[in-house]
Amino acid sequence: MNNKQSKLSLFDFTMIVVGLVIGMGIFRTASTSARAANDPTIYFAAWIAGGLIALCGALTYAEIGSRYPVTGGYYRIFSYAYHPSIAFSINCIILISNAASLSGVAIIGAGYISQVVFAHGASDIVKSLIAMAAIILFYGINLMGLKMSAKTQNLLMIIKISMIIMLIVALFMPSTHYAGVASTIIHPTNWMGYAKAFGMALVAVSFTYGGYQQTINFGSEVDKPSKNIPRGIFFGIAIIISLYLLVNFSYYKVLGFDDLKAKNEIAKVVASKLFGETGGNIFSGLLFLSVLAYVNALLMSNPRVMFAMSEDGVLPAPFKKKTEKREVLVVSLTAFAATCIVILFFANTFDKILGFTIFLDCFGMATSAGAIFMLRKKTKHLNGTGIYSMKLYPLLPIIFIAAYVFVGISIAIDQPITALTGIGVLAAFMVIYFVTAKQRVVLKE
Repeated sequence: MNNKQSKLSLFDFTMIVVGLVIGMGIFRTASTSARAANDPTIYFAAWIAGGLIALCGALTYAEIGSRYPVTGGYYRIFSYAYHPSIAFSINCIILISNAASLSGVAIIGAGYISQVVFAHGASDIVKSLIAMAAIILFYGINLMGLKMSAKTQNLLMIIKISMIIMLIVALFMPSTHYAGVASTIIHPTNWMGYAKAFGMALVAVSFTYGGYQQTINFGSEVDKPSKNIPRGIFFGIAIIISLYLLVNFSYYKVLGFDDLKAKNEIAKVVASKLFGETGGNIFSGLLFLSVLAYVNALLMSNPRVMFAMSEDGVLPAPFKKKTEKREVLVVSLTAFAATCIVILFFANTFDKILGFTIFLDCFGMATSAGAIFMLRKKTKHLNGTGIYSMKLYPLLPIIFIAAYVFVGISIAIDQPITALTGIGVLAAFMVIYFVTAKQRVVLKE
C-alpha cells in the first residue's frame, strides 16, 4: 500500500516530462531556427519534427531506465551496456554539454536584461560578461552552501509558464499582428537545399526540446509503468509540442518572418506590443530571474554527477572532496563553473554555443539511446514482468538515433571547426579514461 502511494501517478509523470523539457530556449531559439530555415514551411516542419523526435527519445530512455533502474544514472547504465571507457566519455560529454547549455541560457538572459539596462541593447562581449557575472555570482552562493529553496524554484517555473501563456495570448489580439509581407524568404531550389535548411533549423529546435532524456531516472518510480510511462510521455510531449507551436505561431503572426529572423530577444518585442515598453521591460526582468534559477540549478546538480563519478573511481579523488562545515563539493563545483566561463570566453554568442552543445549532444544522445539494443539482449528475463517496454521497437530508437546523426552531420557541414572541436573533446576524454585507468590499477596494487 505505502509502496504504491509513493509511486508517481500518470499526472505526476506527465508534469515531470513537461517540467523537464520546457526551459528558456523557446524565448530565443525561434530566431536562430527561422534564420536557418529561411522558409516558414521548413521552420514549422522542424518544430513538429523536433517534438516527434523527442517523443521517440523519451520512450527509449524510459525503457532504458525501466530495464536497469540504478542510482548513478548514465555512467552505471552505459558501463553495463558498453565499455566503461565509453560510459566515461558519454558522461563527460554530457557534463560539457550541460556547461555549454548553462552558458547558452545565461547568454539568453543577458540579452534580455541588457535590453532593459542599455537603451540600445549591448554588444556580444557585454552580454557575455553579464552571463559570466551571473555564473560567478551563483558559484559564490553555492560555495557558501546556500541553495534556492524548492518554493522559489517552483515560483520561477510558474512565472516561466505564465510568460509562455502570455506570448500565446498575442495570437488572439489582431491589433498586435504584423500587417506586412515577408520580403526575404528564399525557398531552396532542390532537395539538398531543403535537407540542409531543415537540418540546421533542427539544431536550435533540438536545444529547445532537450531534457526528456531525464526520463531515464523515473522508470522504476512510476505506478503501473507499462501503461503510465508511455501515456505520460505521450501526453507530456503533446502538451509541449502544442505550447511550442502556439508560441512560434504567435512570434510569426506578431513579428512577421523577417523580424522573427532578425531579432534575438523576440519575446520582449511581443510583450512590448501587448503591454507597452514598460511591460516588455518587466517581462525581460522576470525572464532574467528564471535564467538565474536555471543557472543555480545546474551549478547544484552537475557537481554531484562528478562526485558520483569520483566515487566510482573514474574521476580523480579530489572531485568527491567536500568541505567539513557545509559539505560543498569545492573541486567539482569549481571545475564545472570554470568550464562554463571558458565556453563563454571562446564562444561568446548564443549561436556559437548552440552549435557546440548540440554537436556534443549528438554523440551523447545517439550513443546513450543505442544502449537499449544491448539492454534488450542482457535483460530478456525482465520481459513480461510488468516493466515498461516500448511498442514499435526497434523503429522508435532507430528514428531517434538517425535524427541525431542527421543533425550532427548538418552541423559538421555548416560548422566544421565546431565539429572538429567536439570530436577532439570526445577523443581527449577517451585518452583521459585509459591514462587514469592505469593509475587506478597501480593504486590498487
